[in-house]
Amino acid sequence: MNRRPCPVSIVIKALNEEASIADAVESGLAALDGVGGEVVLADSASTDGTVAAASRYPIRIVQLARAQDRSCGAGPQLGWQHCEGEYVLIMDGDMKLVPGFLEQALSFLAQHPEVAGVSGRVVELNTESLEYRERGERSQRAEAHRRPGPVDRLDGGGLYRRRAIEEAGWFSDRNLHSYEEFDLALRLRARGWKLWRLPIDAVTHYGHDAPPYRLLLRRWRTRYACGAGEVLRAGLAQHRAGGVLRGLRELRLYLAVIAWWLVLASVPLWPIPGSAAAAAFLALLLAPLAAMAWRKRSLARALYSVVSWNVHAAGVLRGLLARRQPPQALIPSIVIKDPQAAPRRGQELCS
Repeated sequence: MNRRPCPVSIVIKALNEEASIADAVESGLAALDGVGGEVVLADSASTDGTVAAASRYPIRIVQLARAQDRSCGAGPQLGWQHCEGEYVLIMDGDMKLVPGFLEQALSFLAQHPEVAGVSGRVVELNTESLEYRERGERSQRAEAHRRPGPVDRLDGGGLYRRRAIEEAGWFSDRNLHSYEEFDLALRLRARGWKLWRLPIDAVTHYGHDAPPYRLLLRRWRTRYACGAGEVLRAGLAQHRAGGVLRGLRELRLYLAVIAWWLVLASVPLWPIPGSAAAAAFLALLLAPLAAMAWRKRSLARALYSVVSWNVHAAGVLRGLLARRQPPQALIPSIVIKDPQAAPRRGQELCS
């Protein structure tokens, strides 16, 4: 039976998103009405009921074969391995697609063949968490890629052309525990492609509501805090380190924190009396906290910022030293559900 090619794949990457996965899947299926395509759940070996909840829907479900392969970069790449669409939309399992976004994104790409990917606003629903309040203020103040127009990356997901991704080599670097979308953007722009953010809502997102310091601990344990170092390591391997340093303001901050550590460690070697050295060490130690407290008008927010810097600076070193796997190599995976038993690319057709 002849079946038309698959226009759009919506890839939902998830790890233990039992509470939100149904909403994410339903929003994806609704978005495909009138457009055509498939929803693919790329599950990173969830240990809760994520897969069971998603299995109620007519979608393809694939899962990492090994839990040790988990990373922010592995999820999108896993979905890419198993999807068929000429356009691929990536989103998280705790997101919902905003009605109408997909149609407008497809229309924009049809009118702008030089653009590889397009996104819109990410509407954060968790406005109580200190982490997300800080992120919101930072995005308004210093993150130009969150504003409408041409951008240098599409943080928060987006809709991409398959042809552009194929030119870039792979969708997402499995070695990265964060900054995977920034890495993709570097590879796309190196090949002359453009990225764009539309002045419309694309997805709603309810981020982690864990207490801020518990969230920092989680980011260390999951290696999320290592992402800046890992993407710098990838840049060094692919001769793109300059682009990484120019594009990641926070990486430059974390490197400055490492330099601050070195200065603190050098204080005992200074040719000054012990009491003066102790005073200098204390002044240097407290200077960042004092500066941030003055800037933010809050000691609690200042302390969180400084602690966060130090955690991520340590992550830079950990990420730089991490062993890399070939990013283009297939990730071992299991197909849990494929309602259409769609053949792989070359015969790829979807209803």
